[in-house]
Amino acid sequence: MRHGPIPGAHGRVRPLTLLGDPVLHAPSAEVTDFGPGLARLVEDLFASMYAARGVGLAANQVGEALRVFVFDCPDDEEVRHLGHVVNPRLVAADGIVLRGPEGCLSLPGLEAPTERFDRAVVEGFTASGEPVEVEGTGFFARCLQHEYDHLEGRVYPDRLTGRRRRKVLRQAAKASWGSGRTVSG
Repeated sequence: MRHGPIPGAHGRVRPLTLLGDPVLHAPSAEVTDFGPGLARLVEDLFASMYAARGVGLAANQVGEALRVFVFDCPDDEEVRHLGHVVNPRLVAADGIVLRGPEGCLSLPGLEAPTERFDRAVVEGFTASGEPVEVEGTGFFARCLQHEYDHLEGRVYPDRLTGRRRRKVLRQAAKASWGSGRTVSG
């Protein structure tokens, strides 16, 4: 049985920013106003994430350069993790480094094997200003690290090197949404 409102039910689906947009490549600003505007942004992030069939979404992916992300992501045991973090700090990323397929709503249709730790801990706040700590393992740890990277101005191709990096950037440039432009990702 579900308690409380469904996240994103009252949100507005916003257009997603794509690789190459400057907002994705600069660190996002700390949230200082925990008012109704922030609550609306979190709702919009959930609505936009669900509409795009993602498992996480950072505010800069809808053009808002603020340190907020949402998630609805399973771990490797298929346990669902649902929530949001405002002003997150990645306080731990450790364990085994695993290379696994990673995609991004800002690079639609593309994915590449990307190395991530299999455990991550993020601390921050809820939209109402309550402290929150989120710990993830496996796929959920990958999600937390991925969304945190967005707020630092990084996209997953930034973690790739050599042939893998060149391949995904070439695919992005050729993609219909890439408009043939050169992207430095």
